[in-house]
Amino acid sequence: MGPLAGLRVIELASIGPGPMCAMLLADQGARVVRIDRLEPSGLGVPVDTRFDVTGRGRQSVAIDLRRAEGRDAALRLIDQADVLIEGWRPGVAERLGLGPEACHARNPGLVYGRMTGFGQSGPLAKAAGHDLNYIALTGALQAIGPAAQSLPPLNLVGDYGGGALYLAFGLMAALFERQTSGRGQVVDAAMVDGASSLLSIFHGLAAAGQWNTQQRQANLLDGGAPFYACYDTADGLQVSLAALEPKFFAEFVRLSGLDAAWVPRQYDRRHWPALREAIAALLRSRPRAEWCALLEGSDACFAPVLTLQQAAQHPHAAARGAFIDIGGVAQPAPAPRFSRSQAAPPGPPVAAGADTERVLAETGFAPHEIEALRRSGAIAGACA
Repeated sequence: MGPLAGLRVIELASIGPGPMCAMLLADQGARVVRIDRLEPSGLGVPVDTRFDVTGRGRQSVAIDLRRAEGRDAALRLIDQADVLIEGWRPGVAERLGLGPEACHARNPGLVYGRMTGFGQSGPLAKAAGHDLNYIALTGALQAIGPAAQSLPPLNLVGDYGGGALYLAFGLMAALFERQTSGRGQVVDAAMVDGASSLLSIFHGLAAAGQWNTQQRQANLLDGGAPFYACYDTADGLQVSLAALEPKFFAEFVRLSGLDAAWVPRQYDRRHWPALREAIAALLRSRPRAEWCALLEGSDACFAPVLTLQQAAQHPHAAARGAFIDIGGVAQPAPAPRFSRSQAAPPGPPVAAGADTERVLAETGFAPHEIEALRRSGAIAGACA
C-alpha cells in the first residue's frame, strides 16, 4: 500500500536528516531496511526505542561493517535495493567498501543518496558540524530571532527542511530520471545547499532592497511588522497574528475592536512602533481562550501559539486525523496525503537488529550462511 509500495530502500544508520528522510519514504509505503551497528552507537539523544518516532516503519539488521563478512552481507542487501541513504562524512563509506563506485559496480540502477552538512566537496566537506553550524553559513540563522541575538530555530531549517526534505526530493528526481536512462546516480544532498535554497525568496527581496540583512525584527516576515508577530494575552499565553494583506488586517481590526484608523496606515513603517503597542495592549486585555473564540476560523489570520501536546489536541488536528498513536506514543501522521494510494499506518520503531535473520533470509541468504555470519560476529540480533 502507498504510492511508494515496491520501492526498496537501504538506510545506513545515522542521525538527524537521514532517519527523517527514511521515515518519509517508509510512511508512503517503501520497504526500508536500516543497517545498524552491532553495539549501541550513542548516536543522537539516548531514547527508548518506542519514542524514536523518525525510526518508525522499517526493519533493522545489525551488521558489523568493519568486518569483510559484514561488508559483503551489506552489499548483498544493497544489490536488491532501489535506493541507499548514507549520512556519514565524505570518505567513510568508501573506506568501508560501501561507496557509490563499489555499489554501482554491482547495482548500476541504485540511487545513492548522500546526506551531509557541507556536501561532498569544498574546503569544509570533511569538517564536523551540526544543524546550527550549517544554517549559520547560509544566512538563515542570522535572520531568525529577536533583534538582540540570533535564535536556533530547533533543527528544523538544516536537518529537516534543508536536509531530509531535499534528500527525499533528490531521490525521487533521480528515480524518475532512471525510468528513462535505466541508470542510478549519486544524490549529493547538503544541508548548506538545502537551507540556502529555502532562503530563495529572501535573496530576491534583499537584491530588490526590500529586506534588511543587517537587522533582525526589521522586516515584514521576521517579526518586524506588528501585524506579523506574536503577542501575550491576559493569562500570559501567546497568540500569533499574520494579517499581512490589507483586507485581512482590516478584518482583524473589525473583529478585535482595534481603532479603525490603523487600517490605512498598516504599511507605513513610521507608525509600526505605535501600532505594535496598540495591538499588544489590546491582546493583553483578554485571556487567550476569548481571543480564540472571537478570531479563530476568521480571515484575521490568527492562531494560538500551542505546545506540542496542545497541537495534537486541537480540534482542527483531530478533525484531520493529523496525529496517530503508535505503540502508545502520539505522533504526527504521515504527510502528505494521497487521494487514491494512501499508505497503511506505519509500524512502530524496532530495536537495532530486530529483523536481522528475517531480512537476510528474505534476501536469499541460506541458513548456514546466516549462522556463519553470526558465529563470526558479523551480525547480531537486537541490541540491549
